Amino acid sequence: MSAEPLLTVEGLRAAYGRIEVLRGIDLTVGRGEIVAVIGANGAGKSTMLATISGLLPPSGGRVRFDGREITGRPAEELVRRGLGHVPERRQLFGALTVEDNLLLGAYARRGRRAEREADLARVYALFPILRERRRQPAGTLSGGQGQMLALGRGLMGRPALLLLDEPSVGLAPLIVREIFAAIGALREGGTTILLVEQNARAALRLADRGYVLETGAVALSGAAADLMADPTVQGVYLGQTIAEGEAARDRVAGGASRPPATPR
Repeated sequence: MSAEPLLTVEGLRAAYGRIEVLRGIDLTVGRGEIVAVIGANGAGKSTMLATISGLLPPSGGRVRFDGREITGRPAEELVRRGLGHVPERRQLFGALTVEDNLLLGAYARRGRRAEREADLARVYALFPILRERRRQPAGTLSGGQGQMLALGRGLMGRPALLLLDEPSVGLAPLIVREIFAAIGALREGGTTILLVEQNARAALRLADRGYVLETGAVALSGAAADLMADPTVQGVYLGQTIAEGEAARDRVAGGASRPPATPR
């Protein structure tokens, strides 16, 4: 891993009109990492990704990607530089075929035909159902297949960093497992991933490090395993009851060693 992170976000702020959504976010993503960002609805997770990827102009702060300042640069430029973004609602072209949707993901690269064919083969190996349905209109796919297509389209741009926004939303548990297995395979293949996800347990199990967002700011950060063990994260995000979370916090306060998740 190089000394400089692939992505560095410093003091990032963003707003919709007069409503400030991001309030000074700091985070880093190292090359080859999966970094998870968890938090409740309305915490600013999707807004953060949109601001990093150029879909929403920041109102303050800095973003550096692959050694260059990219703050406020347009999304199409960032795609060409290797920053991919798979949005929450997939945004597929329903009337086009599965394969046409995938090929649109490679449009900004304007690569050779042989490169596009190699990229298609990679996506089809990751998601064989897409090969079977490559001539089918994307609008006829199931929700899980649509998420596979959205992820595959993002990969067609050969991103150095892939931003994934809620890839498990609305999917059955079996499909969620398939999606997360594919994300893990991508990391093994060298793709760096910034993952925004409400399924905190699945995200932290997969990630190297994590951040917890609350009302547009980073509340906790640390190694994913440490966040999984943190009583506050367990009580609020990992399915414990409030009573269980409070009991765990009491045990920590009573002398148990607290995992080194970093308060922010």
